[in-house]
Amino acid sequence: MRQRAQGRTGSALAAPLLAAVERLCSRLGLSPAVLSLLALVLQFAAAGLLAAGRFRTAALLLATAAVFDGADGWLAERRGDLFAQFFDASLDCYGELGLFVGLVVYYARVNRFLYAGLACVALAGSVMTGYARARSASLVAHGAGEPVQGLERGFWERPERLGLVLVGAAGNRMAPVLWLLAVGPNLSLVMTILRARGYLRRWLERAGMAGEHG
Repeated sequence: MRQRAQGRTGSALAAPLLAAVERLCSRLGLSPAVLSLLALVLQFAAAGLLAAGRFRTAALLLATAAVFDGADGWLAERRGDLFAQFFDASLDCYGELGLFVGLVVYYARVNRFLYAGLACVALAGSVMTGYARARSASLVAHGAGEPVQGLERGFWERPERLGLVLVGAAGNRMAPVLWLLAVGPNLSLVMTILRARGYLRRWLERAGMAGEHG
């Protein structure tokens, strides 16, 4: 309940900005897919700056990309454009992976291999979090009836991860952020896997009992 209330508050605060972006896009004839591409270009540029060690400049680009990144999905949803929503989600993955690759390159280049390794682990955590959510949706489509508890939404989703990267880059304190991103999402995923195991066992038992009574 508290998380939903916080989400509604955040949406209310962002609504005026997103509405202004929607009006601008309508005047310029820009589609949500174009906004997704702009966000991806900015994120790749930020990844290059991270690889070069220019963290604060990268933070500026990330903040700009976040505006397009929030607007494209919101605009696609308002217009009912299902392909644009899928396209947005796909490019989001590329953009985030690019940022982690940039961090791996930077820390390997300055011979801080521990943090290069942490960036790799954080990258794996981001991929697996997205995969787990997609797999949960697949289970729903194949008859489980509802998302596996713990997979539908958690703290370590993409907005939180990118927010931490932005904070770390802006404050030039990326090392502690990498510890958080390496440990948090992966630990959360392990706990979710354990919850999913129990959930699916119970679901299979209910399905078997229903089949016996049918």
